[in-house]
Amino acid sequence: MEQFALEFDLTPERRIYSVSELNAEIRATLDEGFRDIWVSGEISGLKLAASGHYYFTLKERESQIRAVAFRSSHRYWKFKPQDGLAVLVRGRIDVYEARGEYQLLVESLEPQGLGALQLAFEQLKKKLAAEGLFDAGRKRPLPRIPSRIGIVTSPRGAAIADLIQILTRRFPGLHIRVFPALVQGEDSVEEVCRGIEYFSRTEWADLLIVARGGGSLEDLWTFNEEAVARAIAGCSIPVISAVGHETDVTIADFAADLRAPTPSAAAELATPTRQELEERVEAARAKSAQLLRYRLAMLERRFRQQGIDRAAGALRLRLGRAQQRLDDLGYRLRDRIRAASSEHERRRRAMEERLRRFDMRPRLAACRRGMDAARAAADRLMLADLVRRRAAWERLAVKLGELSPMRVLDRGYAIVSNKGGILKDSGAAPPGSGVLVRLARGRLQAIVEKQLPDS
Repeated sequence: MEQFALEFDLTPERRIYSVSELNAEIRATLDEGFRDIWVSGEISGLKLAASGHYYFTLKERESQIRAVAFRSSHRYWKFKPQDGLAVLVRGRIDVYEARGEYQLLVESLEPQGLGALQLAFEQLKKKLAAEGLFDAGRKRPLPRIPSRIGIVTSPRGAAIADLIQILTRRFPGLHIRVFPALVQGEDSVEEVCRGIEYFSRTEWADLLIVARGGGSLEDLWTFNEEAVARAIAGCSIPVISAVGHETDVTIADFAADLRAPTPSAAAELATPTRQELEERVEAARAKSAQLLRYRLAMLERRFRQQGIDRAAGALRLRLGRAQQRLDDLGYRLRDRIRAASSEHERRRRAMEERLRRFDMRPRLAACRRGMDAARAAADRLMLADLVRRRAAWERLAVKLGELSPMRVLDRGYAIVSNKGGILKDSGAAPPGSGVLVRLARGRLQAIVEKQLPDS
């Protein structure tokens, strides 16, 4: 019987990934499985990069995940995130291939507990109040009898109808100019600001009314935006804020020169009482123009939204990833600069230590001490020499004193002299001549009477 040796290779076929390929595969897997998720947690380590991206960690008691919100995503958020805030995050899982880390790409953010709109309202109110935008000293008085009134509001709302009706009834002949603007929804902030800036720039009107009818907090949110508040505060003419009902309060009310409880109340505050109504035709024509502009704006908005939202989202994602890569390189560059600076400082200190070893000041100090010691020794030698010389001088003075003629005079002797000098011979002093006798103390002048021989 023939025997066959069968060999089986049970080793699976190897597939070798590069690091980039592996990260790309992981990103594709996570992107497919975690495309649209909600995550709750607490914000920690929040950092706003120069690119405009937010980087932070979403954590709970024993776990955490890195998160990034690209500028294109958070620019429409109603409030600003902050450390320690408990939030509910909506986004997708992505892999940052440069570090091989997965992260949460945040699309939207909601605070837990306090509502997002209420939190945004309080944050903006506190910020603008600190800047002084709500100070009473900035409020301007309204003109008593305005001849021209500008209005920024929706051409289709009830507010504009009430305003025009009351203004024309109370003050016939009043010139009214309406800037049509969306008062809620997308593009409403830009249109309201554009209207305020138009009246501020042209200064056509004596007074400006920014108005909107009642609604929910979300409906009135356009007038809680920072851009609208700054536009009102920076307007060159007085502004009345007439937004919502009497119980509604917005940031625009604080920034305006006067708050009206309702649009109707704004018309009554702006004009004095008149009996007849005029200029209805002009108001109707303005309203038609506003409706036409509003219709064109809505058509333009619908055209832009069709077919481009998805492409724009993909482009923003790619730009965001590229910017994140730039941010990472920027952090690495700063770390290298700090390391190089530390190395330069270490070398400088080492060179300073070496220079200190060659410092001439210790040597000069030693030389100076040697000179001082030599000077002291020289002083001692000179003093000893002076003492020795003084002693010798004193001995000579004693000898000289012993040999002095004055010592002889003290014993009773005298020195006799005349014009010829000291007399040693009596023959040198003939009788009748004068002589000078010197004693130990004093002198005598005498006349020789006669000469006597030696006995």
